[in-house]
Amino acid sequence: MEVAILTVGDEILAGDTVNTNATWLAAEIHDRGGSVRRIMTVPDEAEIIARRVREWNDSFDAVIVTGGLGGTPDDVTMDAVATALDRNPVLDTEVREVLEEKTRKFVAENPELTDEYDLDLSAEEAAELPAGGRPLLTDAGWAPGCAVENVYVLPGIPQEMKAMFELVRDEFGGEVVSETMYTPAPEGALGSVLREVRERFDVAIGSYPGRGDDLGRLKVTSSDASEVTAATAWLRENVEEATSVIKRNDVPNERPEASAESEEESRETTESRDA
Repeated sequence: MEVAILTVGDEILAGDTVNTNATWLAAEIHDRGGSVRRIMTVPDEAEIIARRVREWNDSFDAVIVTGGLGGTPDDVTMDAVATALDRNPVLDTEVREVLEEKTRKFVAENPELTDEYDLDLSAEEAAELPAGGRPLLTDAGWAPGCAVENVYVLPGIPQEMKAMFELVRDEFGGEVVSETMYTPAPEGALGSVLREVRERFDVAIGSYPGRGDDLGRLKVTSSDASEVTAATAWLRENVEEATSVIKRNDVPNERPEASAESEEESRETTESRDA
């Protein structure tokens, strides 16, 4: 399963917020055997969001969009997704009722805030979802998400995004398998070995140099488990190994770094980075 992740937010592009959502999602998808092929951050502009979703909808098995949900004027993501998929926004009355109840509960539990401030949240607007979309609701946040066609719209607040992803996590999966070995050898000494292992086996190899006291690591990935096993065995015969730690895609504690792109730079990765 090939997945693209689109994070929305001016605050990310300005450097005010770290894009932890993309890293977390990519790791979760990888752990399930999926493959993240794009990660991009775009501003809170409906036209840009719609254009990217429209392009990726045809190119990938799934597109995850995070951020820009709610009932405030700058929350444009849901309407942008509707535009991208040529679907009209439709009021979901059941979702509206849930949001109204959440609002009443918040007011009752936080009188000191609601007495001092006017809440500018529109349950009517937030409950408008792309026609035919499946609403996603959790107790972790106020704004609803949505799954429509192969596009999943999730909130931008990390805690809320993670809770909502739990509702759809079983819809992401694949056959990607990986193993990792650790080596004290500098990356510059591994060039010929990396070229040869790619020629011998149907695998992708990620080489990540060590920093300071950290060891370098070689990550072997493929949809063919036997190729991964054979390639890793060959590497162990040809590369100095310090400590061997094998991590397959069902081990949740491996969290490599994710790459990100911005709309302004118009750079798209041509292959997935470990996320």
